[in-house]
Amino acid sequence: MNNNCSQLCLAVVCSSNMNRSMEAHARLQKKGYNVLSFGTGDKIKLPGPSVNQPNVYEFGTSYEEIYQDLAKKDKVMYKQNGILHMLDRNRIIKPRPDRLQDTEKQFDVIMTAEERVYDQVLEHFEQRGSKDDQLVHVINMDIQDNQEEATIGAFLFHELVQMFTESLDLDNEIDELLQEFEMKCKRPILHSVLFY
Repeated sequence: MNNNCSQLCLAVVCSSNMNRSMEAHARLQKKGYNVLSFGTGDKIKLPGPSVNQPNVYEFGTSYEEIYQDLAKKDKVMYKQNGILHMLDRNRIIKPRPDRLQDTEKQFDVIMTAEERVYDQVLEHFEQRGSKDDQLVHVINMDIQDNQEEATIGAFLFHELVQMFTESLDLDNEIDELLQEFEMKCKRPILHSVLFY
């Protein structure tokens, strides 16, 4: 593993900080990277008994509290659909879902798993304005919100981060690296350069 691993400060972001961002967080953390994960939504939303009845929680609610609530509501259903397993994984990694808009931490690279989330990150930076002239690369790769795609997405994010850590001049080489990666993985990549 490259020694630059821990030097890049990474964030992985999806809507609720439940599935896609946490799967990538788990993989990148296991590989030794300096990574945190976030959501950008107003609330945490998880599938419920029907499409019209999602389970909705406030950010700040712990994975443990959500797990217990869903286990009480219908343990069999939430075990079968994989939600309890996902929450189990999440509570090992960190206590609760976090919102990117609520953190003061600064990152070198923010990777989003959905174009809508990417847009919310750009909007957040626009609203807060830049104060420190600290450059951040915001990158989006669309990943469907299901367990199988989240796993594939985590591997792809890991591959992308490996390319970044091997770069001797990321800021100047990133466009080329993203183009190469896009051709290889056959997924469109969005990229913006912003400042803290």
